[in-house]
Amino acid sequence: MFIETETTPNPASLKFLPGQQVMPSGTREFTSPEAAEASPLAQAIFDTGEVTLVFFGGDFISVTAAPGVDWSALKPQVVSILLDHFISEAPLFAGGDASGISVPAEDTMVVEDDPENADVVAQIHELLETRIRPAVAGDGGDIAYRGFKDGIVYLTLQGACAGCPSSTATLKHGIEGLLKHYVPEVSEVRAA
Repeated sequence: MFIETETTPNPASLKFLPGQQVMPSGTREFTSPEAAEASPLAQAIFDTGEVTLVFFGGDFISVTAAPGVDWSALKPQVVSILLDHFISEAPLFAGGDASGISVPAEDTMVVEDDPENADVVAQIHELLETRIRPAVAGDGGDIAYRGFKDGIVYLTLQGACAGCPSSTATLKHGIEGLLKHYVPEVSEVRAA
């Protein structure tokens, strides 16, 4: 087995590609060793003591190093942990599967959607799923919808994208521009 790595726009994060499915559906973000207790793999990565975030995507794992940590020393440790996990076919989550465990989904809203905006919200969801989410996943992260009100779309960047220095530019220039182009009712995108 070979684990590929890719850089991400976030210099503190690397994307690891095991060449097989990681999450059967959805994503999962771990932002602390306590949260990682739900997954033996995430817990093992946090046990290096040099990690601040682990993110499971469909076919990748993003790992964010703590400030000041040198990736040249951490990368071989993470690759070794991932190889051990995937070669042994160990379960990803305690209890064997991911049932009932996921990133806080679209139900963690910042603002409640107005039923009168159902068509606009459907257009936003369609663009997020077909154009934005795949691009963000390519950078080792994900994006979650958190509401639409008064022309403002609220989104949360996750994984490698969460602490990325260019995340504000991604939201304001990339995502906002795309949503405004296809959905005239959108006037702004804000981080939630």
